[in-house]
Amino acid sequence: MSILNVYVTSENNSTELRLSKALTIDSVKIKLEPITGISPSFQQLELYHDKTFVTSLEGHPQETMLGKFPIEDYWTINVIDTNPSRVKGQYNDVSLVEKFELADDEYEKRADSVLAFKRRNNLGRFNDAASDVSASSTQNQAYEEAAKSIKLGDRCEVDVGGVSLKRRGTVRFIGLTEFQSGIWVGVQYDEPLGKNDGSMQGVRYFTCPPKYGSFVRPDKVQTGDFPEEDLFSDEDI
Repeated sequence: MSILNVYVTSENNSTELRLSKALTIDSVKIKLEPITGISPSFQQLELYHDKTFVTSLEGHPQETMLGKFPIEDYWTINVIDTNPSRVKGQYNDVSLVEKFELADDEYEKRADSVLAFKRRNNLGRFNDAASDVSASSTQNQAYEEAAKSIKLGDRCEVDVGGVSLKRRGTVRFIGLTEFQSGIWVGVQYDEPLGKNDGSMQGVRYFTCPPKYGSFVRPDKVQTGDFPEEDLFSDEDI
């Protein structure tokens, strides 16, 4: 097969990508830059099968193609950022951000603050709708916790409403999206019961046939031994 479906992982990201075996390693790195945010010159690529290290994709002639390596469908290319100026966790560790802090009592006294504006206009926590914001934050935390037990390639069963409305498939994406806040899980169903092909609003998160893809919240996904169901099993006769 000249086209491969591979998993791509980095410090801040994990997704699925289709790559041609005819691409050179330099071309692969160019394709990985918008996904990982790592410049090609600072990318170090490693090949894994499941969680087992197979080989490094570095130190080979410039014209070496991806197909020269023992890579198969749904293997993993892990991207390491070798930039010596990089600050570990700089994109997701808010503790690294310098903050100007003002004592609460001093802030409460200010008439030109956002807090004062909200108080005057019954906004934020000064409005009953503030409780909805708090509930949303709590829900997002629950999604993050549920996503910890899910990994790319897992077989799963998705609860779309009731015992009789469960759909089986394979996890193809886990992470944040541009179409809505919070953690989402991209699933490729075994049957054409989805709503997309792994893309939403012009942004591709994974690849699958049309109507086989769907994005669901992590708490709706149960992973485990869920083989494809035989629609023509003798048990149904």
